[in-house]
Amino acid sequence: MTEYTIVELFKQTFYLCMLLSAPILILGMIIGVIVSIFQTATSIQEQSLTFIPKLLITGLAMIWLAPWMLSRLMQFSIQLLGQLQTFAR
Repeated sequence: MTEYTIVELFKQTFYLCMLLSAPILILGMIIGVIVSIFQTATSIQEQSLTFIPKLLITGLAMIWLAPWMLSRLMQFSIQLLGQLQTFAR
């Protein structure tokens, strides 16, 4: 296993992590901005008002995106296990 292989494997793993986490983080950010605008407009400064919608959206997004996330993880795992023999050389 050369340095190039390790760097390439790290790049692929990092890209996959970013790809899988980005939709959930973006949805949480959008809901946070919407709730913040609502709080500013109504002068309600309740801490739980921002937490509960983010929690719900994150949970729903994880349920909704689970098949896609699992298929991407399975593709990566199959690719990695397929390359395992060449890594050992």
